[in-house]
Amino acid sequence: MHHAVAALAVATGLIAPRIAPADGWGQPHLKVVPLTQAEAERVRHVLAPVEAFDRAEPFENRSAGAATHFDSHTATPFSLPSANMDKAREMDFRLGNGFFEKHWVAAPSATTASDRLGPLYNGRGCKSCHLQDGRGHPPDGPDDFGVSMVLRLSVPREVSGLAADILEHLPNAPEPRYGLQLQDKSVAGFPAGGRARVEYTEFPVAYADGSVEMLRKPGYSIYRENYGPLHPDLQISPRVAPAMIGLGLLEAIPEADILTHADPEDRDGDGISGRPNRVWSLEYQQWMLGRFGWKAGQPTLAQQGSDAFAHDIGISTPLHPYHWGDCTPAQEHCRTAPHGSTGNDEALEIPVIGLDLVTFYTRNLAVPARRQVDAPRVLQGKALFHEARCAACHSPKHVIHRLFDQPEQSFQLIWPYTDLLLHDMGAGLADNRPEWEATGREWRTPPLWGIGLTEAVSGHSYFLHDGRARSLSEAILWHGGEAEAAREAFRSMTRSERDALISFLESL
Repeated sequence: MHHAVAALAVATGLIAPRIAPADGWGQPHLKVVPLTQAEAERVRHVLAPVEAFDRAEPFENRSAGAATHFDSHTATPFSLPSANMDKAREMDFRLGNGFFEKHWVAAPSATTASDRLGPLYNGRGCKSCHLQDGRGHPPDGPDDFGVSMVLRLSVPREVSGLAADILEHLPNAPEPRYGLQLQDKSVAGFPAGGRARVEYTEFPVAYADGSVEMLRKPGYSIYRENYGPLHPDLQISPRVAPAMIGLGLLEAIPEADILTHADPEDRDGDGISGRPNRVWSLEYQQWMLGRFGWKAGQPTLAQQGSDAFAHDIGISTPLHPYHWGDCTPAQEHCRTAPHGSTGNDEALEIPVIGLDLVTFYTRNLAVPARRQVDAPRVLQGKALFHEARCAACHSPKHVIHRLFDQPEQSFQLIWPYTDLLLHDMGAGLADNRPEWEATGREWRTPPLWGIGLTEAVSGHSYFLHDGRARSLSEAILWHGGEAEAAREAFRSMTRSERDALISFLESL
């Protein structure tokens, strides 16, 4: 079935979900070459938990295995291709980067190769949010929403008025007038969806040694609603753009390895009950393991990229074939606006080849090498990281699939520090907005590789899904729920120990 037809069929409930096998949902987008028994035993040995903290582990500085880049002088450490990429494939990487960096304009336009924007949008291109392929930032003031953060919108499924067969294949029930995201910008002649405001309330948190850290709690509101009042049961989730490095490697982690870490009933009694998110694949018409996004709401990089084109920029793709992006039936003028789908036989604003090139680019943004892995302070911090049981969720290392046609992401030992599972992070971080099977208190464990270069790449040190934390220590103190014990361990450390743990994180 053609992607566009398939997407329409899913949206209208014409395709029934496939039942997942007992051992998982599968990775149909990957051409996997099975390991031999000897190789599988070797992997088991390599992934054994660390026991000694007086020295670095073998290959620990190679965060992304052979794909790791060691260019310590580059001004753009998150924008280099996989170090093991064949020169013949670098042209595809550059072409994908061209799409990623392109600033789109409204249709109709004399520049027919670029007239795809909107009508409603958040940014004119991917780089608007992912500057230098790094982490976005929260607004600089109450009325500045910039382009690095978006507000996801929805209403509870039971009050949406949508049929169950339609809701079955949607991550959320969209807000009836404004859809699944607030677009705060628009092309000429069309009002934007609205404007968002954030305000912070500060409060102190005391460490066991008596020192105090000030945390800030955000509050969000929407004004200038240009398409009528918002639903009284509106659900809002702020999302800062994440860093783009290493995504292809995360996509290549075997599903079985991720599910092995899941313990939804906490049967081992350790207080950690990570569980997978089950999401619908528009590409393969089946349920798959969610891996990408703050709540693991996307199964593949292609679908993640397509969703961003549709909701952030208002551009149609093979997976989201609607030229009006996120415009709802209540925004009829928006749905009938001119669009820029000329120039290709698929009548899409981003045809298959364009989406494939962007996917190749995002799959191959290299992870920088670790720094100071043997420094005594870093090794001390690593030991404290494990003693506090941070590694129970931020799983340090994985061995990825051997892939037939993706040599850059094939059979590597990688160190992303994530289990890619959902965890209840407590009331303090809750957005109270479900996504697929994720609850309003659950978040996917974010990868930590590259986190020490945040300020160098993005010009700030804001962390968590909405950038509320202004430092790594603030981010840790916001951890609750399943991570409460780890947070308390950090809060109870001496100043010297806390500094050592932060030094370890900054080395990643």
